[in-house]
Amino acid sequence: MNGAQVDALDSSEAAREFVAMNSSDIPAVLALEQRIYAFPWTFGNFADALTAGYSAWLMRAGEYLLGYAVMMLVLDEAHLLNIGIVPERQRAGLGGVLLEHLFALARNQGVARVYLEVRQSNVSARGFYLRHGFVQIGARTDYYPAQNGREAALVFERSL
Repeated sequence: MNGAQVDALDSSEAAREFVAMNSSDIPAVLALEQRIYAFPWTFGNFADALTAGYSAWLMRAGEYLLGYAVMMLVLDEAHLLNIGIVPERQRAGLGGVLLEHLFALARNQGVARVYLEVRQSNVSARGFYLRHGFVQIGARTDYYPAQNGREAALVFERSL
């Protein structure tokens, strides 16, 4: 995203909207995913999530993709599988806005708790989740691929 696009994005955030993700959105989401994460989801991961009927959302401002999220709903629980915000707009409150959208959707489906895993090394994300009411309830050893083998995931939970 160039400077003019960021400026246009800043002025269009009032028009922010949430749109259900569909298969035609995967290339744009994948491109963003690859900019955000060292070990990104694949096209197949996103396609499988849509095929499985997971709750998958885009956050847009006009024509600009601000972020996306994928959440699995099962009975009275939700599992946040993936969330990302365009790097130029991270730490501007958009992640919290997207989380609140997901929480509202989950509540409407009768969900009582939301779970997620986060890389142990991702101090920024851990702080983000703690600020949004999550608490750490466990860990999974060797969960994520890492530069030198595998890395633990910390398991978080939030009551709705």
